Amino acid sequence: MKKKLFVLFSITLTFFASAQMPATVPKTNLLMDLSKRPADHLMIQYGVDIWTNRPDSVRTGGFSRHFNMYFMFDKPFKTNQKLSLGLGVGIGSSNMFFENTFVDLKSNSVKLPFTKVDSANHFNKFKITSIYLELPIEIRYYSNPENPNKSWKAAIGLKGGFLLKGFSKGKDLQNKNGFSVYGPSYISKEYDKDFFNPAMFAVTGRIGYGFISLDGGFQFNNVLRDGTGPNMNRMTVGLTFSGL
Repeated sequence: MKKKLFVLFSITLTFFASAQMPATVPKTNLLMDLSKRPADHLMIQYGVDIWTNRPDSVRTGGFSRHFNMYFMFDKPFKTNQKLSLGLGVGIGSSNMFFENTFVDLKSNSVKLPFTKVDSANHFNKFKITSIYLELPIEIRYYSNPENPNKSWKAAIGLKGGFLLKGFSKGKDLQNKNGFSVYGPSYISKEYDKDFFNPAMFAVTGRIGYGFISLDGGFQFNNVLRDGTGPNMNRMTVGLTFSGL
C-alpha cells in the first residue's frame, strides 16, 4: 500500500514539476486574464460512505455519509492556464450507520466487537463517527479558466488525514420487542478513537460544471488499526460544491 501511495505521489509531483518548466507559452494562453479568478476558496463535500471488503458480521445500514469542508488555495500552471494545482486543509467526517448491531468502542478486547443485538436491548439508530484533519492536493482542469462558474472542470488528487476524534452515537434505546426504554429522544455517546486508524490516505477525483461536481474517493489504508478488526477500506461518492 505504501509503495502505491509513493508512486501516485511521485507521478503527481512529476506532472506538476514538468508543467512549471520554462517553455514557449501559446499566444492564446497569454491573452487569458485570470486576475479576477479567486486564488482561494471554500470547498464543501457531502455524500455516501461505503466500507469495502466488510464481512457479514459488520452489518452496516441506513444512509452512511460524509461531510467535508476544506479551505483551498489555487495556483494556475504557467505553461497551461487550463491546469492548476489545488492545495488545502480542512476537516473530514465519516458517519457509518449500523443495523441491529452495537459497536463497542470502549471494549477492552483486542478486536473491535460488532455485536448483533436484535434479540436484546438495542438502539433504534446507531452510528460510529470518525473525524480527521485532512490535507487535500488536486491537479485541476478547466475548459474556461477565465470563468470557472461557466466551465467544465475535472480534478484528480490525493489526500492525507490525521484522526482527531472517534465516537459512537445511539438514539432511542429499545427492548427486544421494539418498545422504547427511555423515550425516542434518548441519546447515548461514547468517545474513544483507539480502534480507528490514526491516519488515512486516499485517492480522489471529481468532474462537473460550474460550482457543482460529482466526486469519488477511495481510502487505501484500513479504516481500523491493523489487527483490531477486518481489513476494510472506505469508498465515497458524493457532490462537491466549490467555485474552483
